[in-house]
Amino acid sequence: MNHMEKFNHTIVTQVTEFILLGITNEPGLQVLLFGIFLIVYLVTVIGNLGMAVLTHLDSKLHTPKYFFLGHLSITDLGYSTVIGPKMMVNFMVHKNTISYTGCAAQLAFFEIFIITELFILSTMAYDRYVAICKPLLYMVIMSDKVCWGLVLAPYLYSTFVSLLLTVKLFTLSFCGSNIIRYFYCDCLPLMSMVCSDTRELELIILIFSGCNLPSSPFIVLVSYMFILVAILRMNSTEGRYKAVSTCSSHLTVVVVFYGTLLFIYLQPKCSHTFDIDKMASVFYTLVIPMLSPLIYSLRNKEVKDAVKRTLMHGFKIPT
Repeated sequence: MNHMEKFNHTIVTQVTEFILLGITNEPGLQVLLFGIFLIVYLVTVIGNLGMAVLTHLDSKLHTPKYFFLGHLSITDLGYSTVIGPKMMVNFMVHKNTISYTGCAAQLAFFEIFIITELFILSTMAYDRYVAICKPLLYMVIMSDKVCWGLVLAPYLYSTFVSLLLTVKLFTLSFCGSNIIRYFYCDCLPLMSMVCSDTRELELIILIFSGCNLPSSPFIVLVSYMFILVAILRMNSTEGRYKAVSTCSSHLTVVVVFYGTLLFIYLQPKCSHTFDIDKMASVFYTLVIPMLSPLIYSLRNKEVKDAVKRTLMHGFKIPT
C-alpha cells in the first residue's frame, strides 16, 4: 500500500508541471545563444508575417502560387512562435518550467502547424507542376475553390492527428523525473518519461508518420519528375532557366525540411540521441522558418515590386 501511495504521489507531482532543460546549461553560451535566437526569431516574425500580409493586400499577388506561399508563411510563423519564445526563456531563467496543460497545448499546436506545412509544401510542388506542364489550363485547374480545398484539408487533417496524439499521450501516466531533456514538449522526449504501456501510442505515431512523411515527399517527387521532363522538352534556354530557378528554391527547402523530419521521427526509439535530435529540431523549428521568406520571396521580383507598391501606398500623403 505504501508503494502504491508513493507511486500515485509521483504521478500527481508529474502532471502539474515539467522542466525544460533547453539546449545547453553552459552559462557562457546562454547569453550568446539568446541573442542569436532572438535575432533569428525577429527575422522569422518580420519575414513571415510580412509575406502573409503582403500576399493578402497586394492584388497582383492574388494568384495560387502566392496564396500557398501566404499560408506557408502562416505555418512557419505558427510553429516557430509555439517553440521560439518559450525556448528563449530558458536562457534567462534558472529553471524553465511549463505547466502540464501548457505542455499539452504546445505539443498540439506544434503538431498542427508542422503537419500542415508538410502538405502545403507538397501542394506548392503540385502548383508548380501545373504551372510548368499545363500553363494554358493553369487558372482552370488551380481555381479558387481548389486552392482553398488544398489548404483547408491539411489544416483539418493536422488538427485531427494532433488532437489524437496529444490526448493519447497526456492520458498516460508520467513517472520518475519531470525533467524534459529538450527545449520544447515533443512526443519522443515525453514518451521516454511515461511509465504506462506506450505500444498503442507508438503504433499510432508509426502509422501517421508512415503516411505523412512518405506521402508528402512522394507528391513532391512525382511533381518534379514531370517538371523535369517538361523542362528537358523546352526549346527556349531562357524558359528552362526560369523554370529551374523557380523550382530550385522550393526543392532545396523541401529536401532540408523533409530530411530533418525523417531523421528525427523515423529513427528507432532505442537509437535516439537527444543532443543530436535537439540540433536537428532547432534547425527546422527556427532556422528554416527564418530562411523560407528569404528563399521564396525576397529573391522574387514580383514580391519586391509588391513591397514597393505597398510601401508607397502606405506612406502616400493625400493631397
